[in-house]
Parts: sequence; structure tokens; C-alpha cells
Amino acid sequence: MHTHTDSPDLRHHGDVEVRDEKLTDLAVNVRANTPPAWLRERIADSLTGLAAYPDGRAARAAVAERHGLPAERVLLTAGAAEAFVLLARALPVRRPVVVHPQFTEPEAALRDAGHEVRRVLLREEDGFRLDPAAVPEDADLVVVGNPTNPTSVLHPAAVLTRLARPGRTLVVDEAFIDAVPGEREALAGRTDVPGLVVLRSLTKTWGLAGLRIGYVLGEPGTVTALERAQPLWPVSSPALAAAEACMSRAALAEAEHAAHRTAVERAHLLAGLAEFDEVRAVTAAEGPFVLVRIEGADVVRERLRSLGFAARRGDTFPGLGPQWLRLAVRDRVTTNRFLQALDQALVMAGCAEGR
Repeated sequence: MHTHTDSPDLRHHGDVEVRDEKLTDLAVNVRANTPPAWLRERIADSLTGLAAYPDGRAARAAVAERHGLPAERVLLTAGAAEAFVLLARALPVRRPVVVHPQFTEPEAALRDAGHEVRRVLLREEDGFRLDPAAVPEDADLVVVGNPTNPTSVLHPAAVLTRLARPGRTLVVDEAFIDAVPGEREALAGRTDVPGLVVLRSLTKTWGLAGLRIGYVLGEPGTVTALERAQPLWPVSSPALAAAEACMSRAALAEAEHAAHRTAVERAHLLAGLAEFDEVRAVTAAEGPFVLVRIEGADVVRERLRSLGFAARRGDTFPGLGPQWLRLAVRDRVTTNRFLQALDQALVMAGCAEGR
């Protein structure tokens, strides 16, 4: 592990891979076939109140109750991406560190706010696992994903809490933790970790990327500082209705069922990928996506597009390169179709003689 400074395209995200083209989407990590009908109805019902300014109190209380926290430890945001901007602008940060490879928006937001960002790069040979000793002791802000996008590695909570210390803000991005059965290793709801800020997103499991809804959990002083940096009424009434609905017991049970189903489908995808000598997957995957290494992956990705499949390129993640692709976990039928297309794409790209 080491710090690094060059910058790939931090603003490239998976939605670009499927924009304007009819492709089977393995590039975006939003769960397919969502939002469900009951959630669409709750959102639709909120439209009758659009003449009134948004009132986030009920949604904020619902999030607080879901995590066993007081409401002053909760801030609703327009997706987790807004939270990264607020953290970069509102906190008196001097020595921020981002643990990579991970979602690039935290670093992009810090750079846009004028911060010089140091990177800690996790290595393939270590299974992209985190060693807290690799993080500089003087860092006053540390950002890490769990499970990490794009590696899909789930770091133990005990390892993450070793990063906490007085005078440091520890930001843990748990945007995909609800896709992990039992939300193992989650830190949301913890109040015993100094400087802890946890980010959650409702866009992935519930298919609400177009609605923009997420939230921050943290110490009251931090939440207040972030809230002051928000514009007035930052979260729309439909998004607030969705947040409240997704905190219900029935919704949480549905998300847990979906997490178990994702784990089964991910195992099927990994088993299929293991049949290819040319493909090496990060098999410790715990999220709704897997990271794979293929020599000539940039060419393979283009061949997959010609066969109707979009995969997320890996070279825009610091610490990776053009030999990496990220694949979203889909249902068995879609995965089997993809594996057949991958077989063809490898041959077309000159990487294999077929299976």
C-alpha cells in the first residue's frame, strides 16, 4: 500500500456506459426491477403535496428510529453524492486521505473544494484488503467504502474502527451494505467511534438513482455543520416519502431477502467466471457487483457492447487500470446470457480460443 497522486477521470461513472444505447446493463449497480410497486405508489401519493415546501421531519425520524439514533444524528441528502460535497466544503479539513480503489466522487469533491488529497492504494496481491497502518497518522479525514466499490471487498468493522482517533473524521461509505445479508460489518448506529460519519444510499437497493435520496449518520456537531452547507429544501418531497417508506419493517425485510438472493446470484456469476482461464475475479466479493481482471479488457468491453452488454471500465478508479472491469450481479438468466457473450467477446478480442 502506498500513497499516490496522479488522477484518472474521477467523473466517469457507470451510467455513461448505458446512456443512449439499448444494452443489458452490467455497468450500473442499481438493483434491477426496482422500485417495487408499493414504493412507486408511495412516491406517487406524495405528488399531491408538491405545492408545499418539503418537510423532512418524518423521514428524518424514521431513519433515526431504524438505526436507533436520535434525530440530531441524521441528515437527509440528495443521494450519498451530495454528502461527499458537503463533507468537502463544510469541515475544516487540512490533510484528507481517500482509500482507493473506491467510488471516485469523494476525492473529486475534495479536489473541487480546493483540498490536496492523498491516496492509499489497496493492492490486488493483498486481496484489496485494508491495513489501517497504511493510512498516514496525520490524516484528519479518511474516506473508505464498505463494501468497497468497485472491489466488492467487505472490510471488518473492527479494522475500520482502528482508523478512528481524536481529531480525525472517519467517513465510511455504506452505500452497498444493505446488499450484504444481515448488514455484516456495518457501523451505522454506532456512537462509540469518535469522529465516525456513515453514509447510506437508498438508490441502489430500491432503484431510486433518479430520485436522489441518501443520508448521513454522525455526531450532532458534524451533522449541524453539514446541514448549514446545504441549500434550502435540498431533498424533494417524493424523495422524503421514499426515505420514510424504505425504513419500514416490511421494506427492511424485503431488502434483506434481496440481499440473500444477490449473494446466491453473485456466487453463480463467480462460478461462471472461474470457467475462463483468461478471467481473474476478486472472489472475496460481498457486494452486488464483482471486479474482474482480463488482459485486453478494454477491447473485451467493446466486443461485449457489440454483443449487447455494458460493463463498467476499471481504469477510471485510482489503483486499477485498463485490464479491469466491474460487473453488476444480475439474475441467473441474464448472467448465463452474459457468460455466453463473454466467451464470444474473448475470442473476438483474440484473448482466447473459446471455452
